[in-house]
Amino acid sequence: MTLLKQFQALGLDCSPVGLCPGPAQGGYFCTPKGMTVLGWEGCDGIHFGRIRGYGDMVFAVNPMPAGDQYVRPLAHSFRDFLRLLLACGSTTALEQMGDWTREQYDAWLRAPENTVTAEGRAVLERIAAAFHLIPMEDPFAYVKEIQASFDGGKLRYTDEYYDTLGLARPDGSEPPPQGSAFEAVVFALEKE
Repeated sequence: MTLLKQFQALGLDCSPVGLCPGPAQGGYFCTPKGMTVLGWEGCDGIHFGRIRGYGDMVFAVNPMPAGDQYVRPLAHSFRDFLRLLLACGSTTALEQMGDWTREQYDAWLRAPENTVTAEGRAVLERIAAAFHLIPMEDPFAYVKEIQASFDGGKLRYTDEYYDTLGLARPDGSEPPPQGSAFEAVVFALEKE
């Protein structure tokens, strides 16, 4: 049984550390094709998962990023993702680390409002004990290294991604014309 399956079998409520339950498919314009969602941060549509073709690597997807990267790798493996979570106390720091300097990261960890709650500590202790894990030694350096060496150009997206961002579709097809029947259906579905 894989570590992910063992983790899921624990049935932990990881909401206190920002890994909330939700649909296994992202459903956002920027969710890459082939992504299986492992959990949701609980705000702004931020979700974490693995993408077919990238092995055990764990990614963060943020529909409203501070920069221009909607998808970023966080860990080479689910084990490393859990070790990062143990070190940082929540997914918030993991997801935002790509836009921070070391000083901003350290300040975030020290800020009283970011102290891990008792419920969060209990979840983290259960994860550490169940899998004999220790916190990642230098999470900031680890995440920065994996993000600096990652080529996101091979990620595949739906047409909605290219249309939303006004980018040319890789297959050369054009988005449906404005005011089309397709657009009317999409608008009607969004209102539901």
